[in-house]
Amino acid sequence: MSMQRESFVAVQKNGDGDITAFKTSNGRTLQYEQALQEVRNGSIEGVNVFKGKDGDFYIRGDADGDPTNNLDSLPMF
Repeated sequence: MSMQRESFVAVQKNGDGDITAFKTSNGRTLQYEQALQEVRNGSIEGVNVFKGKDGDFYIRGDADGDPTNNLDSLPMF
């Protein structure tokens, strides 16, 4: 039995508009660092981890040409 991969369905942002937490399709809330680990483990679909110019790692949506599923476009929770 293969486990269904989750996806991000909503985000929390701080006052600067930076994403600080994610809500998954299973209803779990993940803080950014926890979400980063899960994306790295392959348990979240539709996103990937990249290393920014500052050397930190970030989560971004897969480049599929659809702006509606960009992480910044997800509803707030």
